[in-house]
Amino acid sequence: MPEINSVAVFCGSHPGHDPAHRAGAYALGRGLARTGRRLVFGGGRVGLMGAVADGAIEGGGQVIGVIPEFLTQREVAHQGVSELIVTDSMHTRKRRMFELSDAFVTMPGGLGTMDETFEIITWRLLDLHDKPILLCDVAGSAGPLVTLIEALIGAGFARPEARSLYDVVDGVPALLDRLDLLAAAPGGAAALL
Repeated sequence: MPEINSVAVFCGSHPGHDPAHRAGAYALGRGLARTGRRLVFGGGRVGLMGAVADGAIEGGGQVIGVIPEFLTQREVAHQGVSELIVTDSMHTRKRRMFELSDAFVTMPGGLGTMDETFEIITWRLLDLHDKPILLCDVAGSAGPLVTLIEALIGAGFARPEARSLYDVVDGVPALLDRLDLLAAAPGGAAALL
């Protein structure tokens, strides 16, 4: 397990109704910059994506945005990032974010965020990676996702072991502490998962 130097953040292209979500995204970006971790995100300057990138940029961190060509206008690509990678498709975007990252964090978001989260959890289930996946619960945002996974387990469509594929962390400060703990673990992050 490599060190956790680069973290992909999946989050909404909309800010949501609760100001705590935007504040949490911004604080996560600042925290990643403060700890010297590179942010990898969806490349947009709008919504929570823009907030997490702005936090990292304003904190002096390295920020890589990955955005498909067709979304460069819809999500308005963030021009303040260290590097903006424009891909030919959503599939290529997700693959590139995976390749660039040592860990994954899900913040509040919509269908795209859920798509990214379920795919990265599924890839871990299929032993395609063993990188940490953290669901950051900001103002109860992780609850519906966890409820859905529990419903899938209860209905027999997923095994109970699916619970071990990710961790739910309560808020940004605890999430940043968890990343530090994973990075410092003897034997790497895999030893704690």
